[in-house]
Amino acid sequence: MRQAEAARTRAAIVDAAASLFSRDGYPATTMTSIAREAGVSVQSVRLAGTKAALLVAAFERTFAGDEGRHSLSERPAMAEIMARSDSADALRGWLDYVAEANRRTAGLTQAMAVAAETDPVARAAVADLDARRRADIGLAARWAEERGMLPADAVEEATDELNHLVGPETYDFFVRRSGWGDVRYRAWMERALMSLIERWRTASII
Repeated sequence: MRQAEAARTRAAIVDAAASLFSRDGYPATTMTSIAREAGVSVQSVRLAGTKAALLVAAFERTFAGDEGRHSLSERPAMAEIMARSDSADALRGWLDYVAEANRRTAGLTQAMAVAAETDPVARAAVADLDARRRADIGLAARWAEERGMLPADAVEEATDELNHLVGPETYDFFVRRSGWGDVRYRAWMERALMSLIERWRTASII
């Protein structure tokens, strides 16, 4: 009972932090405002982690549905997508998942960029998050290689290309800075991915 209550309290704190970081930004969000939003004491918020730790937890929970350092491929929704026998269907599902996750976390991505400029702890946390994201994209590239979409010697380069294609920075450029809608952004992602796959396949034939 006590463990379940603690889990609910943490979830409320992290969700409140996500809402405030997205709405008000990193500098304006305080432990006090998070406590007020979550309906808990400031002490409870401090026990849940530092401001930077709460920012990363908020991003993880908003992006993938839960916290933790485990790979995105281990999350049930992503595991189901990548297990689909139809590769084209799996790719569409992957793009849908990432596009929606980028939409949900757009404000948090901006907050993390701001935090990393001034907070060494936040900077280290964001660097770790970026490394974990690249590792997840690397698994996706390996998946594509196993499905015959690219040669084995192109996996590293493909990982970088995919990381740029589906990364939050690319979403920010097109949707938040260039004024694209989410539907247009999602359609562009698919066209760009299909172009990459065609180039990979052509290179493997040559």
